[in-house]
Amino acid sequence: MAETSNTKNLAYKRIMLKIGGESIAGVDGFGIDIDKTNKLAKKIKSIYQKHIQISIVMGGGNFWRGAEKVCLGMDRAVADEIGMLGTMMNCLALRDAFRRIGVENRLHTSLPIGSIAESYSRLRCCYHLQKGYIVIIGAGTGHPFFTTDTAAALRALELNADILIKATKVDGIYSEDPKKNPNAERFEHLTYIEAITKNIRVIDNTAITVCMNSNLPILVCDLEKPNNLFNAAMGKKVGSIITK
Repeated sequence: MAETSNTKNLAYKRIMLKIGGESIAGVDGFGIDIDKTNKLAKKIKSIYQKHIQISIVMGGGNFWRGAEKVCLGMDRAVADEIGMLGTMMNCLALRDAFRRIGVENRLHTSLPIGSIAESYSRLRCCYHLQKGYIVIIGAGTGHPFFTTDTAAALRALELNADILIKATKVDGIYSEDPKKNPNAERFEHLTYIEAITKNIRVIDNTAITVCMNSNLPILVCDLEKPNNLFNAAMGKKVGSIITK
């Protein structure tokens, strides 16, 4: 997309959003709540209207948590494959929410499901972003043993994103789970090495390493806080950031 008066002053021109399935979860954290999905779509639309190019990787924890099933004896590869399909259900719900509020978008999948989504292609995604579509990418990396955090990091690099924003349910990176330990230390900034050494839980080490190798910043912010996601995309100081 050529630089215009609408885009030249933006902190980021192309962003990757990693959004967990719990953000649209229904009762007891399971399934899909249509109202929450609509609210998420509207939050992202406010960024889209600023002419920022947006790609999104969805998680699937509101349907399936493979690690729990592996502990019960399920094969890890099978558990991860089921999880990939869970992400696709969330992506379809988000695509529909965008459609209903007039936001042009394209859904890609890392697992071939030709009747409902286009198979992931880096060039096609870049083309869609340049044309002004939001790009949603489901099914993680398409391979077991990798989290959707890692999928978001890989796709962010492939699509030349300026930053990876992980919108989650905490307002940054902590030394421990702040819900379990109210005295946990909050970090406004960490280097990649510090984040890996401290073994932070909010984003996995493989994703951090992928971003470190290409110096891609990672921002962790609270999705539920009003205007937080918008402010993060506009380069304002929110959440916690991991950089070189």
